[in-house]
Amino acid sequence: MSVWIVIVAAGSGTRFGGPKQYELLGSSRIVDRSIATACRVGDRVALVVGADDLGEMRAQFAANPDVVVVAGGTTRSASVRGGLGAVSDDAEVIVVHDAARPLATDALFEQVIASVLAGAAAAVPGVAVSDSLREIDGGVVDRGRVVAVQTPQAFRADLLRRAHRDEPDASDDATLVEMIGGKVEIVPGETTNFKITTSHDLKVARMLVAEESAS
Repeated sequence: MSVWIVIVAAGSGTRFGGPKQYELLGSSRIVDRSIATACRVGDRVALVVGADDLGEMRAQFAANPDVVVVAGGTTRSASVRGGLGAVSDDAEVIVVHDAARPLATDALFEQVIASVLAGAAAAVPGVAVSDSLREIDGGVVDRGRVVAVQTPQAFRADLLRRAHRDEPDASDDATLVEMIGGKVEIVPGETTNFKITTSHDLKVARMLVAEESAS
């Protein structure tokens, strides 16, 4: 089966204070680490970047036919649709991954892909929530019944395309698939697969990469 991976790297990094995907993580940038992982586990990669970075990133991957670079949109969902537009029609599995989660392992990608190849409509990683949760109006949430959802998220290609057909918006693609009645399978996520959102997150990620390099 043909597996395409859409890497979303078009964010402006408002909370971080700049485009975090281009920060160094060890000897490479955050986005480059995510791309390298995607290239190892998928057949082709659609890299979605901001319009201002399009020329530079296309030049970087000009000699790599397995990476197609396209411009993103004004929302995350719009950026994913930009990536979907570059995915070939014969793709059977499409994986969507946030570039800002550069510590996702090959094994995690392979796990969600394997779930879809085995018959699941969609598969996403989830990790247990350790904090106590409350609703804004004061209601208590049973943390045993919820998980924190991560990327990479894998989908049957036709289902993901259908979920995006009317150009809806959501915080992730699993939500869009559920909105059209798709069943999402949850697989065990990785605690180190956090999204780099703040400068503290970047410090922790750099520490983990340094430990990885030293081992």
